[in-house]
Amino acid sequence: MSDSMMLTDTDNRPPAMNRRALLKIAGVAALAGLAACSTVSVPTGEGAGASSSATATLSSLRAAAGRGPLVPDAQLEQAALQQAGYMAQRERMSHTTGWGKDFASRMKDNGVRGAAAENIAEGRFDQKKLFDIWMNSQGHRRNILDPDFSRFGLAYVRDGKDPSLRYWALVLGR
Repeated sequence: MSDSMMLTDTDNRPPAMNRRALLKIAGVAALAGLAACSTVSVPTGEGAGASSSATATLSSLRAAAGRGPLVPDAQLEQAALQQAGYMAQRERMSHTTGWGKDFASRMKDNGVRGAAAENIAEGRFDQKKLFDIWMNSQGHRRNILDPDFSRFGLAYVRDGKDPSLRYWALVLGR
């Protein structure tokens, strides 16, 4: 159906209210189907495993502030990779995924218990610049230096259209 046909009113077409109701029902049914899926799609690739390359950087940042080191954690890295993948797919930074998944529910879904925090970033920069940016931001710095955290997971996913653009996520936990 062309755009002009969709804008033309005819007598044999159902009223707009009925079409809207049908669209709402179809939308709710589609969301219910997606919510029923128990598997989580996790991107793979170059950004997986970024935690091990960040261990020395995080240790030196925390040592300079009198804090103990952070240990890479596969569970937290999984949560970070999931978030980085979501942001790359949507081409925007956000702590909340589609369908309303906030940070707390994502941590629960990934089996992360206890206190946790997340730093995210988007840009055409390497890991060194990433930590420079975060350490010059009060909230991000507070998360990295929080003495309650002992574990971390870091991941990034490249943008599909611009391979130099990365979506980063750092998840910190006890």
